[in-house]
Amino acid sequence: MGTLQSLSAMTDLTSASAPPLGENDHLRGPEAAPLVIVYADFTCGQCAIAALALARAPVRVAYRHLVLTTRNRRALPLAVAAEAAGRQGAFWTFHDLIYRDQSHLDDPHIWQRCTELGLDLGRFEEDRREQALTDRVRRQTREGMRAGAATTPLLVLPDGRLHQGAPDAGLLATL
Repeated sequence: MGTLQSLSAMTDLTSASAPPLGENDHLRGPEAAPLVIVYADFTCGQCAIAALALARAPVRVAYRHLVLTTRNRRALPLAVAAEAAGRQGAFWTFHDLIYRDQSHLDDPHIWQRCTELGLDLGRFEEDRREQALTDRVRRQTREGMRAGAATTPLLVLPDGRLHQGAPDAGLLATL
């Protein structure tokens, strides 16, 4: 094996494919459009850039959590909060608000956003404390790691290839 091949083998962290779409995936975009699965963290600036780029692209996006709590202690609470908002039909709106303003991620600002979205704050807080949502976020994080994520975001492209980081215009043009 040549040097380049052995280096490539050392950086391939994949131990399993990304799971197929399931009932807990959050989907946005035309059903007939190419599917991009995104593993991301709400505290990640590159994830915010990816979210904006993918929102403008002619693709269908499936969002999955890849929380990096070692990078930011708010990663898990924000992912669970997004799931709680999703229970009230507001996952994508919450997603967009968080990525638009990553400088205000503490609870008072989250509650303000929930109020702006017209969410039932009592229900939101009750759902946010539910272990099932935390378990879902942690399971998706493990699946993202097994799929080969070394950092966020990880994009699983329609042909199964993995792309680490925010997509550029060249990559989006190939979708």
